[in-house]
Amino acid sequence: MKRKDRKRMGLSDGPLWEATRRATAAARRAGWKRPQIKRRLERVTANPEQAVDDPIFGPLAQALVERREVRQAFAPRSEPAPYRRWGTDDVDPQAVAQMENACRLPVAVAGALMPDAHLGYGLPIGGVLATSKAVIPYAVGVDIACRMKMTVLDLPAGAIEGQRDRLVKALEKETRFGIGASFDKRRQHEVMDDPGWSTLPLTRRLKDKAWAQLGTSGSGNHFVEYGVLEIEDGGLELPPGRYLALLSHSGSRGAGATIAGHYSKLAMELHPELPKELRHLAWLDLDSEPGQEYWQAMELMGRYAAANHACIHRHVVRALGAKVLLEVENHHNFAWREEHEGESLIVHRKGATPAGEGVLGIIPGSMASPAFLVRGKGETAALRSAAHGAGRRMSRKQAKQSFTWSETRKLLAERGVTLLSAGLDEVPMAYRDIEQVMAAQQDLVAPLARFIPRIVKMAPAGERPED
Repeated sequence: MKRKDRKRMGLSDGPLWEATRRATAAARRAGWKRPQIKRRLERVTANPEQAVDDPIFGPLAQALVERREVRQAFAPRSEPAPYRRWGTDDVDPQAVAQMENACRLPVAVAGALMPDAHLGYGLPIGGVLATSKAVIPYAVGVDIACRMKMTVLDLPAGAIEGQRDRLVKALEKETRFGIGASFDKRRQHEVMDDPGWSTLPLTRRLKDKAWAQLGTSGSGNHFVEYGVLEIEDGGLELPPGRYLALLSHSGSRGAGATIAGHYSKLAMELHPELPKELRHLAWLDLDSEPGQEYWQAMELMGRYAAANHACIHRHVVRALGAKVLLEVENHHNFAWREEHEGESLIVHRKGATPAGEGVLGIIPGSMASPAFLVRGKGETAALRSAAHGAGRRMSRKQAKQSFTWSETRKLLAERGVTLLSAGLDEVPMAYRDIEQVMAAQQDLVAPLARFIPRIVKMAPAGERPED
């Protein structure tokens, strides 16, 4: 049976598809032809109660009846969990609908929607959700522990122009992008000695793949770039002035994506009662074995993603013969145990930056617009969170159809940006105005410095996006 037919009949999830496969095989052994089987399946899915005694299709019919009973037992919160929304009226309405759906979950306690929000799987990108004793894999995201890292160097800001060739050479030599990216000689980092790799069968299988990709970057909106960091006043360890800085954005690569897929599927199988619009918000109880496994794997991916950035920055800095003046980094696809209003909660930030009082973070724009180094204000209504970037204003497909490299190169030249590689779906025009996003969250973070991109490297065109 074709996938579209399975999906149309509601037979695409694991247990039901297995029952369908067995019934189909039995029917073929009994001499049924494909059109007969398809017609019978359509009748069974429409009225399973009438087929529970069928010698061939009875087990499938019984499974459908039980699934229907379970789904009818779904009980959302009597009232949606409270959430507050930041940003202008042009926030993606689909993202708003996803946030409202998340607040219906029985485990939901509170939420927040950041001004860069747009459509995601389950929870929107830019969505923050606090739950009680439960973790939602798709509310963490597919790219577990996607994060930012900035290193301020002791080289003069003028090196962007005066030493451009040397900077480009170091970036090209010491970075790799895209699915399957690796170095001829593997990078070394103590994270590969982490005992977490041997704790679970899944992470044990993923260790070698993770090591092969250590120090590499993903595709989609992941990047490594040089720029000028402008510090206007105090609040940092460095005095006001202009500095050369290295900025990177990437996550836990193939290992993180595999873990996300495995536990998302498991969560959905454990919660067949969820209606269609909530399936990608299926959770794992933290007092259960699957919940504990996912939490351990997620935290390992956090350490691994941090190691990826550490390797990138260490090797580029070493190639330049530079010294490090300041380092700042943060996750923005993760779940944390935090206390809010006196209650211990699990706070999911999917495409959202931790912004507790005094906490430093990085909020990027696009390849041709500023990033901001910020200090959190600890706003409780936002669950101590802020935006994670400018946020897309259109899909990748729409961006490819709307823009050309000719107009993009003109814009980049006007803004003094050298682009080494990227896809057309990542052009600056596909993103919101970062200045407007920052203006919409003045109560969440205080900008301390502005980073202006100058030399940018991303995955080349044609790579499947991993962000």
